[in-house]
Amino acid sequence: RDRYQRRVHGKGEQLFIEAMGRRPGKCYRYCKNKPYPKSRFCRGVPDAKIRIYDVGMRKKDAAEYPLCVHVISGERQQISSEALEAGRITANKYLIKFAGKEAFHMRVRVHPWHVLRINKMLSCAGADRLQTGMRGAFGKPTGTAARVDLGQILLSVRTRDNFREQTIEALRRCKDKFAGRHLVVVSRNWGFTGIERKEYERLNAAGALVPKGVHVERRGRRGRIGPKNYY
Repeated sequence: RDRYQRRVHGKGEQLFIEAMGRRPGKCYRYCKNKPYPKSRFCRGVPDAKIRIYDVGMRKKDAAEYPLCVHVISGERQQISSEALEAGRITANKYLIKFAGKEAFHMRVRVHPWHVLRINKMLSCAGADRLQTGMRGAFGKPTGTAARVDLGQILLSVRTRDNFREQTIEALRRCKDKFAGRHLVVVSRNWGFTGIERKEYERLNAAGALVPKGVHVERRGRRGRIGPKNYY
């Protein structure tokens, strides 16, 4: 924690104030108030600690990585940007070490839009003469957090089937960085697409899918009958 001393001149004496570290996450864990995003009315918001939301081979086509694993929230709560960054780093390091940096694509699915506030109080001798207590107690921005709901996906990884155990372990370590109870779930869908694996294989064999990078689209059956839509 960064500590420094600042001289505040009271009436005939000098007060030494020591600045403490940031508040623990338990102070901002619960969704007690309304969402408070950054706006023209809420200025001076510090940048979120997490700046990268897609890690790994993010340009690989959907056909490359059939397996998808999620971290699902078990509570309605707020997760700070520091915790999201810690979880992303933990999962990324484990997967690079045990699967390889070209074997996965990880995506953080929540964004810290909610602004956290703090009403700084002085804790020193003579502080009551320098501050007004609970008068004007609306705090200043101090950080950001993501408001997540019960059952919401926090983080997803798509990879190959032979790295199933490594991916589950990486996300297990990742969810330990978040307060509360969360689950690691293996998806029934093919990668980040919204199509189940058996259905994806059937449509792909019939030529009914159009590659769209990470996702795919189904070919429409309207229009003139031709080689693109006769399946």
